[in-house]
Amino acid sequence: MVVARDVDELLIRAVDDGAAPGVVALAAGDRGVLYQDAWGVRAIGTGAPMTLDTVMWLASLTKAVTSVAALQLVERGLIGLDGPLGDCIPGLAAVQVLEGFDDDGAPRLRPARQLVTLRRLLTHTAGFAYHIWNAETRRYLDYAGIPTVGDRTLGTPAVFEPGERFEYGISIDWVGKIVEQLSGQSLEDYFRQHIFDPLGMNDTGFLLRPEQRSRLAGLYERQPDGSLRVIPVEEPQQPEFFEGGGGLYSTGTDYLRFLRMLLGAGQLDGVRVLRPDTVAEMGQNQIGNLSIGRITTVMPARSNDFEFFPGMDKKWGLACMITMEDAPTGRSAGSLAWGGLANTYYWIDPTRRVTGLIMTQILPFADACVLDLFERFERGIYAGHA
Repeated sequence: MVVARDVDELLIRAVDDGAAPGVVALAAGDRGVLYQDAWGVRAIGTGAPMTLDTVMWLASLTKAVTSVAALQLVERGLIGLDGPLGDCIPGLAAVQVLEGFDDDGAPRLRPARQLVTLRRLLTHTAGFAYHIWNAETRRYLDYAGIPTVGDRTLGTPAVFEPGERFEYGISIDWVGKIVEQLSGQSLEDYFRQHIFDPLGMNDTGFLLRPEQRSRLAGLYERQPDGSLRVIPVEEPQQPEFFEGGGGLYSTGTDYLRFLRMLLGAGQLDGVRVLRPDTVAEMGQNQIGNLSIGRITTVMPARSNDFEFFPGMDKKWGLACMITMEDAPTGRSAGSLAWGGLANTYYWIDPTRRVTGLIMTQILPFADACVLDLFERFERGIYAGHA
């Protein structure tokens, strides 16, 4: 198969050139898997090869899973997209908005005038930001002595009025809390029962089993000279709460099954996870005239500045970004996509009926080498997918 040979050569060259120690890449269409392979090593110096069952930190690829869980609860009538959330989650009953800081460094807060709703949380228009990309949020955390990981991060105030604009942030962590409250289960247990087990995603979860550690990929940080430095960072294994915004571990083959379910209008191999109309709504613009532009870092060690397809109109659905125009890679208008902090990326094209995924474990986010590889991988898949 020409596409497989061409993509193989692309990935081998990328590993040889130092784009990543190892990479997993997969793609599928309506008839099943189009491509899947792994190249390089799991960890520099070990010799252990990167394989399709290598376990990796999903980071923000977790968000789509949490969004699907919340939409299952919407389908069951347990919550609406636009109703008040205070009765469900007291912390969302009286959200504070950060309006700046006094001369002595104290934050100026006021009550939000608009409601935080599930739709606004799912679309990152609820007012919450991330300390990686918002200087005021980072300053507030420093002032209040709040760690960047843990339950207290959810006490961070909004940085704009709910509904006012799009800003990528901690909203999906709140969505995870809502799922737990309404289901009466931990996010780990809910995901397992309602998403992972039905889809056969046996290697996906917040907590690493001892057996999975032998398959865990190393995490690296790109240095200014292009070299990679290992960073011994791991998601907490006794967490204060399960982070619906970024705490999952998985494999490429597992996560491709999740993507194929969405490509299949909520169903895979005879198992239905969401109704077709819900999946269709996920792919519709939910932020109106707001748009997604360039996102600028305030923590260069964790993220570069980034914008997917600069100059192209981009919106947000109920789980991820929507490209509103055909992309030069072959991706159709109306396709869905997003990425995770450790340079994991996916796309779902409901028009040309293809989905793809590429996984590495490198910081900072939006690594130029990995983004270039992702683009060329996507082009290669479309070249062989008539």
